[in-house]
Amino acid sequence: MYTQHFALCDRAKNASLIFYYAGYFSQNIINAIGDAVRLRIEKSDPRGPVRRKLFSTFIEMAQNIVHYSAEALTPEQQQDREMRAGSVCISQHGEEYFIMCSNPVTLEQSEALRHQLETIRAMSLDEIKQEYRRQLRDDVPEQSKGAGLGFLTIAKDSRTPIDFIFEKVDDNTVVFSLSATI
Repeated sequence: MYTQHFALCDRAKNASLIFYYAGYFSQNIINAIGDAVRLRIEKSDPRGPVRRKLFSTFIEMAQNIVHYSAEALTPEQQQDREMRAGSVCISQHGEEYFIMCSNPVTLEQSEALRHQLETIRAMSLDEIKQEYRRQLRDDVPEQSKGAGLGFLTIAKDSRTPIDFIFEKVDDNTVVFSLSATI
């Protein structure tokens, strides 16, 4: 089901694997994985701003899995203590770090995600920062389970435009994979 995620991991084929997890995510699991990721990042010895960007990107990607993955152990309408499936991979190649995540979404969600991500990819870094500040001031989008800043945060911290792919699984499900270079 996560073949596109593995294709993204192939992009970092010659890189050093820092962290990989595939399974169910919950807020408690994110906290525990966050501790492991923080220690692994510190061992790879990037500069302070790079560590912050890597950790921030990991948190945003993991939160998106918890809030929006279509494969859940908890009922869809449950808004707290959610447990949903996905994967995250962090690797390093020279001075660059690659962070990738993947999770199933509904076909309807994939269309909205594609539009949102294509809009962000077309923005300059200054435009991304302006939009980030604007959304901080605005109300939370109705369909969002957070402040709606996740993709902007990832794009703001990424050295290159964020990358994404969608792999259709069946008539209702698509595997969404997102990657960033820090």
